[in-house]
Amino acid sequence: MCGRYRLSRAAEVFSEYFGSDDLVEWSPRFNIAPTQPVPVVRQESHKRRVSLVKWGLIPSWSNDPTLGAKMINARAETVTEKPAFRDALRSQRCLIPADGFYEWQRTGGSNQPYCFTLASGKPFAFAGLWDCWRNPQGNVIESCTILTTTANPLLADVHDRMPVMLAPDQYDRWLDLDMKNPGAVLPLLRPYEAAAMTRYAVSTRVNQVANDDPACAAPAHEAGPAQSRLF
Repeated sequence: MCGRYRLSRAAEVFSEYFGSDDLVEWSPRFNIAPTQPVPVVRQESHKRRVSLVKWGLIPSWSNDPTLGAKMINARAETVTEKPAFRDALRSQRCLIPADGFYEWQRTGGSNQPYCFTLASGKPFAFAGLWDCWRNPQGNVIESCTILTTTANPLLADVHDRMPVMLAPDQYDRWLDLDMKNPGAVLPLLRPYEAAAMTRYAVSTRVNQVANDDPACAAPAHEAGPAQSRLF
């Protein structure tokens, strides 16, 4: 799964890496958690747009907006079957910008958090889906979910799942509004190449949602014997 991530660049990252010039208020975040507002990139006509939506997808047909807290992730293997996700997969796909994500490894009686990034240090995008929910009073909540797949060798000893990470040359295909056939985008939902990633142990400071500062993503000085790179 993916339950915590970071986007530690300022708002300029959206134009530099994701092709949108939208002015969105975004300050560096180091411990983004479910139900919080997160930036997503969507295709609108011939332009990519960035907006802030709630992390945790609320299906448009739902009677309960709290359902979103249970839908922060969508499994790639069943996304075409689940009612909450299958329609969004056809026409409501988005990019969710990030530059790192966290997973926890069980070690004895404690959990050691690790940060996973691209080896290049550059931002990347999770494959996401979004939806729009309205309550009886007409108030609107836009929300999103992150697709997950089986873990690559870099993650496998920490967690058996990982978020789907898309390369820049896959963005157009994922966002293409004319691509209504799920079969055309399902091949993108695969584990990212382990050799292009890196990992390192971080402080348990990241365990607390209230903590959101560079120290959450800083390497732990007294980490276990894990390697920083696996191939």
